[in-house]
Amino acid sequence: MNKKQLSLLAATALLCACQPAPKQTTITGNLTGIESDTLIVNYFALSDLSRSAVQRDTIAMQNGQFSFQLKNDSVPMEAYFYAKPSNGAEAASLRQTIGVVAFPGETVEVSGSMDDYHLKGNAFHQAYEEVRKQYKPYEDKMHKVTQVIIDMQNKGTLTPERIDSLRQLYEPIHADMQKVKEDYIRQHPDEDLSVYLISDMGRTASDLLDLVGEKAQNGPMASLYRAMIEAIAQQKARKEAQKNITEGADAPDFTLKDLQGNDLTLSSLRGKYVVLDFWGSWCGWCIKGIPDMKKYYTKYKDRMEILGIDCRDTEEKWKAAVKEHELPWLHVRNTDETDITVKYGIQGYPTKIVIDPQGKIAKVVVGEDPAFYKYLDELFK
Repeated sequence: MNKKQLSLLAATALLCACQPAPKQTTITGNLTGIESDTLIVNYFALSDLSRSAVQRDTIAMQNGQFSFQLKNDSVPMEAYFYAKPSNGAEAASLRQTIGVVAFPGETVEVSGSMDDYHLKGNAFHQAYEEVRKQYKPYEDKMHKVTQVIIDMQNKGTLTPERIDSLRQLYEPIHADMQKVKEDYIRQHPDEDLSVYLISDMGRTASDLLDLVGEKAQNGPMASLYRAMIEAIAQQKARKEAQKNITEGADAPDFTLKDLQGNDLTLSSLRGKYVVLDFWGSWCGWCIKGIPDMKKYYTKYKDRMEILGIDCRDTEEKWKAAVKEHELPWLHVRNTDETDITVKYGIQGYPTKIVIDPQGKIAKVVVGEDPAFYKYLDELFK
């Protein structure tokens, strides 16, 4: 090796040594009142509004202390922590959860208990603590009502009348809590916290987003702001599309990738009835309906085809769910690049759309409804 090469290697090593190590996004905590020595954490990018890429991990605690480094350091993340129950079951109370927003390369400290915790970090967390003090009394009341519902459900005593009665208690409390958040947003339209609070404002989010100033639009919460703007635009497009998703209308054609990575076009299935099943592995009612779907597919597969359209899943979760539940019909996966749910105005899951052999919409059923199976029996009798 000549001197020139040695000098180059030395310069490279010196340059590398001078580069600061990349900062990790870290959440540390010192919690009291927790019997378990293990925390479970679910975390995701704030801009992932559909929660399609939630990650899960476990964290060892020692004397209530823990430290956790998030795997994503490019955008703000949200993490939810709860103690792993000693019997292995999921946590019974919704109150036993800690939610933390973490920014790339920064550290957030959590202290207190599951019921009453505090966050220490940057200016965002300082402002958030002040707002939480104002709406926490309402949040506590809401949790109590929710826990009553869970307890009644577990005991089998939850009737429609009781649900309605509890809803009448819950909704005014929720409205009071939302007013605290809305007041903050209107008074601080250029703050990062306002963008975050808007993501939990439901039907009023669109109007409140119009108030957000350029500083907040382009700040650390920019990815969340853009995601909400896009989601609202898609929602409007869905409502417009719904006007055309009616019985007798032409079913919009599309092409998506199947399990083998090949293109599958809806119009290629013309000649028999096709059931478009908009579903996802995360959708409890979708999974609950699988046995009946299998039964009816076996019953009528000579006269109809089912095309499962997986939504809001990663490719891995989609393929794993198809394999786990042994779904024998055709499958494609919806993507953000070619969002078929917008074309078809999908508002809930599962949604089943029956298309006749000529490519016309014959029936639309939202939810896991016995009316769908009754319709098939009438159609093929």
